[in-house]
Amino acid sequence: MSTDPLESAEIRRRRLLQSIVEVARSVFGAAAASVLLVDEADGDLVFEAVAGEGEHHLLGTRFPAGTGIAGWALMTGQPVVVDDVAQSPQFARSAAESTGYVPRGIMAAPLICDGDCIGVLSVLDRDSRPRCDLGDLASLGLLATEMATVLELLLVLRAADLAPVPAKPAAFDLAVLQRVADRLPGAPEQVAATVTKLLAMADDLLATTADADA
Repeated sequence: MSTDPLESAEIRRRRLLQSIVEVARSVFGAAAASVLLVDEADGDLVFEAVAGEGEHHLLGTRFPAGTGIAGWALMTGQPVVVDDVAQSPQFARSAAESTGYVPRGIMAAPLICDGDCIGVLSVLDRDSRPRCDLGDLASLGLLATEMATVLELLLVLRAADLAPVPAKPAAFDLAVLQRVADRLPGAPEQVAATVTKLLAMADDLLATTADADA
């Protein structure tokens, strides 16, 4: 096991990102969920975490920022639910085929920190439980808002190379994420456990950062 604080923090950041997409996939019973972040160097969207379809090969894959439905969410700053991608002019089939999985439906929401869109939360092929699209759209947006708070922490740590962070992001709240899960009929019980793990990892990441800076 590495004792290098930089390496240990990077491992924790990766695990935290993975927990974020696992939460999203669990809440919506989806085939896949991913976080794509904007590369500040060239503006591309880059897969930083994937759960479900593509999780073994998509990390690091990139697309131009405006590509597909995820790119549309990024450019407009608006969440979107598309149940039939064949009917969406924003859907980029060639890009989807290049990932090895072509979904029937896509949900995407921008991840916004301090007014800037830093990436997209994407959910592919949510399950078929009967419910209102507006409810899913609102839930997706709420999840994205809460997750963006943790992602902001990750980006600060990455940019500052483990510089001290003044305080834990107060907006990232277990109760908020649990309310999202409770809104969805038949949401799996493991959602609460996954969210709890996510919060614990965020606390651990902050503690590790403080120790490394000491």
